[in-house]
This record gives sequence, C-alpha cells and structure tokens, in this order.
Amino acid sequence: MTAALHTSSIRSLPLLARGKVRENYAVGEDRILMIASDRISAFDVIMDQPIPGKGALLTQMALFWFDKLEGIVPNHLTGDDPLSVVTADEQDQVRGRAMLVKRLKPLPIEAVVRGYLAGSGWSEYKASGTVCGVQLPPGLQNASKLPEPIFTPATKAEMGDHDENIDFERCVAIIGRDMAERVRDIAIQLYRRAADYALTKGIIIADTKFEFGLDADGTLTLMDEVLTPDSSRYWPAESYAVGSNPPSYDKQFLRDWLEQATVNGQPWGKVAPPPTLPADVITKTSEKYQEALERLTR
Repeated sequence: MTAALHTSSIRSLPLLARGKVRENYAVGEDRILMIASDRISAFDVIMDQPIPGKGALLTQMALFWFDKLEGIVPNHLTGDDPLSVVTADEQDQVRGRAMLVKRLKPLPIEAVVRGYLAGSGWSEYKASGTVCGVQLPPGLQNASKLPEPIFTPATKAEMGDHDENIDFERCVAIIGRDMAERVRDIAIQLYRRAADYALTKGIIIADTKFEFGLDADGTLTLMDEVLTPDSSRYWPAESYAVGSNPPSYDKQFLRDWLEQATVNGQPWGKVAPPPTLPADVITKTSEKYQEALERLTR
C-alpha cells in the first residue's frame, strides 16, 4: 500500500476547494481534478490521522457505482486519465485516488434518499411521525424498512457546519419545482437500482445522498462521490434486525470510539482538536471500508 495522503499539494494546477476529504484543482476552464485524500471526519471534525488507503477505496467504489448506474442520468466523468494533467513528481498523489471530471454548476441541495428509518430520520419520526415533511405510517421502529424510498433533501452546509434537512417545498423554493421534481425522481431511481444490487451482495443501503450539477448546456448531471460509505449508510444484511442499528460499514466504528474518547483527560466535546486515533482504530476503520468494497465487487 502506498503512503497515506492526508493533504495533497498539487502545485501545477490551481486549487479550487479543499473539503473534508477531497481537494479539487482546476484543469483549464472545463475540468476538475478531484483527489480523494485519506482524511476522515466525524461529527464534522477532521481527524489528525489519516486512514491509509481510504481515498483509493472511495474512488474505486465511486467509479464502480457510476458504471452500475449508467443510463439513468449523465455523470461528471470525462474518461480522461487523471495522471495526464499533473507533473511526473505529483503523480503519486493522484494515482488510484483521483477522478478527472467535468466542471459543473452544483445545485445548492443534497439529494438524500432513505429506504430505511435511521439516524436523524428516526429522531424526527419519533417526534412528529414525519421525515422532512413526508408523512410515514405509524408504528415504525428504528431501522424499519420504509414502504417506499423517500426523498428527503438537505441544504449544503459550509465546512464545519451541519447540513440542514428540509422539506420538498423548501427544496422547490431553492431550485424550482421542475428541477426539484426531476432531482427527486432521478435520485429515487438511482437509489432503487443501487439498493437492489447491493442486496444481492448481502449489503443493505439504508440511505444515501447524491449531488447534482448542471453543465454548460443545462444538462442535469450526477457529480461528486456516489454511494460510498462516507455518503451512505451501509448495513450487513445478515446482522439486520428491526429495532436497533446494525453494525455498519461506514464511520460508525470511529464514531463509537470517539463517543468514549478524551482530550487532556476530559470527554471530547466533538470540536477541534480531535483525539489522537490509536493504531487499532485506524486499522479497524480501514478494514470496514475494504470489506464494503470487496463485498460489492466480488
């Protein structure tokens, strides 16, 4: 395995943005080099220690899903080799962990689709019987499968802030009714295809978020990462039981450890600086990502 990459430093291209995990560099006016680092965040705080191999795993999984979802909606991949746009001494930062993609105008909402009741959806349902304004049947439990997948959009937060769940009418107010309906219908179609496939591999995709943008012609295009454990809730089907959260393939192992962690002898308050991750937590987190990819692609 190559050395872990916490932060890329591509000097031959202009840096556009640095997110929790990815760095985007401009390639001319119409393309972006998107590099997935090995950083990991939890509770909206980036950990100081990277997870070796994580960026490459996320990239492999995203490329796998873009291929599986072909035909539903155009995606942002150009098909060009990411190594072709950097200098020779920068290629180790790019190899296996980058995508060369179209430069799009991102829609300012996240297209979240839920097939099961979990996380913030479960909390809202307990309080109101709804999730993002969608009325659900009474009597559902934590981790219950929903009668049909539901579209529960969110606004995109600035780095360090939390995304805000919104109802469909708020989504309409932000991007217009026609676009909101198209995004909703396509997102649910993408989720159905992915969830049906994953189930054949023993994985339940409880929920996921998609991001969309518009190209120069106004074509709606699937962008960013897609259906990775960072943007989805993956559950092993053999451990699934209604009423409790199954052990997941996402960052839950890390979150559970952080809930008990201390900084300077005090319980960690979920703000920077984060606790130092021990070697076994780093290894176990890496293994979760690896196992998810292997199960999906075997």
